[in-house]
Amino acid sequence: QVQLVESGGGLVQAGGSLRLSCAASGRIFSIRTMGWYRQAPGKQRELVADITSGGRTTYADSVKGRFTASRDNAKNTVTLQMNSLKPEDTAVYYCNADLRNNFYDDWNDYWGQGTQVTVSS
Repeated sequence: QVQLVESGGGLVQAGGSLRLSCAASGRIFSIRTMGWYRQAPGKQRELVADITSGGRTTYADSVKGRFTASRDNAKNTVTLQMNSLKPEDTAVYYCNADLRNNFYDDWNDYWGQGTQVTVSS
């Protein structure tokens, strides 16, 4: 019913930049929050950044000042600009959307398939 498609991952040297994008499509009535999570090997999935429909952002302490989340509500897209990347940012990054399929539905979480980000030292 809903697909989240991510793009933009890859390999970069420490200090470099990457930009992740995610587009949500399908049966969508309203999206409350869109964001990015990441999971490194052997670690739990953690919030990186999210952004509400009103533009309020939340960032993990480890990425504040380096990462910027933005959103286009009309296109149902969210991006994550990642600057000054560090080896510890290496992880699979997942797009997340908290949305309703129609007016009467509950809010539900949807996830993308994940995109690998590798930062070499």
